[in-house]
Amino acid sequence: MAAGKMHADEAEIDVSLVRRLVDAQFPQWADLPLEPVASSGTDNAMYRLGEDMAVRLPRIPGAAGQVAKEQRWLPRLASFLPLPVPEPLGRGTSGQGYPWNWSVYPWLKGENVERIADPRRTAVDLAGFVTALHAIDTGGGPPPGDHNFFRGVPLAARDAATRRAIAELAATVDTDEVTAAWETALRAPARSGADVWIHGDLSSGNLLFRQDRLSAVIDFGGLGVGDPACDLIPAWEIFSAEHREGFRDALSADAATWQRGRGWALSVALIQLPYYRYTNPPLAARSRHVIAEVLADHRSGV
Repeated sequence: MAAGKMHADEAEIDVSLVRRLVDAQFPQWADLPLEPVASSGTDNAMYRLGEDMAVRLPRIPGAAGQVAKEQRWLPRLASFLPLPVPEPLGRGTSGQGYPWNWSVYPWLKGENVERIADPRRTAVDLAGFVTALHAIDTGGGPPPGDHNFFRGVPLAARDAATRRAIAELAATVDTDEVTAAWETALRAPARSGADVWIHGDLSSGNLLFRQDRLSAVIDFGGLGVGDPACDLIPAWEIFSAEHREGFRDALSADAATWQRGRGWALSVALIQLPYYRYTNPPLAARSRHVIAEVLADHRSGV
């Protein structure tokens, strides 16, 4: 794999390419400065265009289908949500040697934070966003599939991949304990109600804060219609045990959904860790943290 890449099938993207794409397809923005945005994101490359816009380009074939989905659905969902989300300003097409469609979005003000200043308030705000998203009518919405890396499928569909990851991490984690925690999650009752809109990737890298308050939610590549438990992952990534229950209470999550959510958090972290261990250290560190939080809950019987 080439240096600086996270995927074997990743496209070559740099400032020069993005400049040529923008200038050719959106000449009204040709005079605006362009610079790369540092991010732990894995599926898309981001560039800031001027002060008020962002260019988002899929890195890999598996993310290419997200463009049409986000262009179609984000403008329809945005008005129902209590926080700003990216609404597309333009849709670029393949060219200049780049193979896929891409998007231009507004630059949403805010920043990722390593430590949340007010986790109690954030738990309520994030739960409010998730609740609103899950309540939107799903008519015509896409079920889980390649376009969102199957986020929102029944948890059992991830069993084989999760067990392979556990085996890969034999020198890193207590495989017996991790397997026991995973099997506990698998025993949770399946969802009985209708599937809902899910964000699919509510990681800390996709949450923006301003003045210590959650201010926007970004990156809807995982968007789809599936099991809402998938959107409980931040309970174990961004909240400590002290504030995890506040998030659960604000969501009114029942025991089965909470158990499946913990399984989602564990599965995603286990699969990410060996894949990104050397190519994306911040994401690998978050994965280790999630695994530790899930195991702590498992030991305490929460």
